[in-house]
Amino acid sequence: MSKAASGQYIISLLESFAPKKMAMEGDPIGLQVGTLNKPVKKVMITLDVLESVVDEAIEGDVDLIIAHHPLLYRPLKKLDISTSKGRVIEKLIKNDITVYAAHTNLDVTALGVNEWLANQLQLTQTEVLSTTYGDQLVKLSVFVPVSHEEQVREAIGNAGAGHIGNYSHCTFTSNGFGTFTPLEGTTPYIGKQGQLERTEEVKIESILPISIQKAVIASMKKAHPYEEVAYDLYPLLNRGNELGIGKIGKLPKEMNLQEFVDHVKKVFQISNVRVIKGNKSFIKKVAVVGGDGNKYIHSALHKGADVLVTGDIYYHNAHDAQEEGLTIIDAGHHIEQIMKSELKSVLENKLASEKYETVVVESNVKTDPFTFM
Repeated sequence: MSKAASGQYIISLLESFAPKKMAMEGDPIGLQVGTLNKPVKKVMITLDVLESVVDEAIEGDVDLIIAHHPLLYRPLKKLDISTSKGRVIEKLIKNDITVYAAHTNLDVTALGVNEWLANQLQLTQTEVLSTTYGDQLVKLSVFVPVSHEEQVREAIGNAGAGHIGNYSHCTFTSNGFGTFTPLEGTTPYIGKQGQLERTEEVKIESILPISIQKAVIASMKKAHPYEEVAYDLYPLLNRGNELGIGKIGKLPKEMNLQEFVDHVKKVFQISNVRVIKGNKSFIKKVAVVGGDGNKYIHSALHKGADVLVTGDIYYHNAHDAQEEGLTIIDAGHHIEQIMKSELKSVLENKLASEKYETVVVESNVKTDPFTFM
């Protein structure tokens, strides 16, 4: 008998690396139609929830659709099933298909849409283009008997503590002695009830983002031998990893504009792009924003980009960018479809590691509304 993951568990995997709190204010992410309180045998990943996508899901016996673009972006005033939107919702409910949207939280997260786009463009030395989210850091100090030093250190590191730049499991250890008296009703790992115990201990210190504090503490306590664990948490003024919209980085080698345009079309498998020509003859530093990049033109200029790769650029914004010397390649909003294969891979790996047999598939429906003629 196959072991199907619940909808809640699958979404917990998604939100473990793209939590809701990373989404931009007002973005209608999360559960949109249906329920997560059911076993899910098949998940389908899509960019858009169109009627043709829902028909595909029905034919494929899909239980859960995870979309990048919310189906219900604006509140509905009525549910008219003679309209396409109404028919979509009717079909979803009648066929017990749940829809969940992961939009700007999947854009902002470190390993999300914009990181995937930057990787496709082969950018190196990447950083966030426009910061929208920064995690508060805390310092953890835990007192451990020498016998369990490495066990506890590994547990907190595996849970995510001690990440500094490209280094993990960063800690500091100091030696000392701990004293305690086990009282009535205790079952001490070391010592006896009613007697003062003095034992050799180490203090392990590490830093962690507050967003994973509960998970780190839980792992620490599980690995620690003491009945009551002595530990301290200190809020820090240090800034954690900055996350946000877009990425900026460098190409492995300089290209002229035509070479770079060909590169963009090849990696995103598109036949046409709109180009706003700036004043740079060669392209080295590249900014990329999935979806609508109009708000990030000045961020690209401020960070010294030679070109911005994005979509949906407005006419007057194109003039402004050109006057400032910035080249823009409008490759279309639809380049965000990279999320289908990438998110599929992430969820498949996480489900397989827990021995679930839930199947994850990509939607094969073309949802780009534009045709070049």
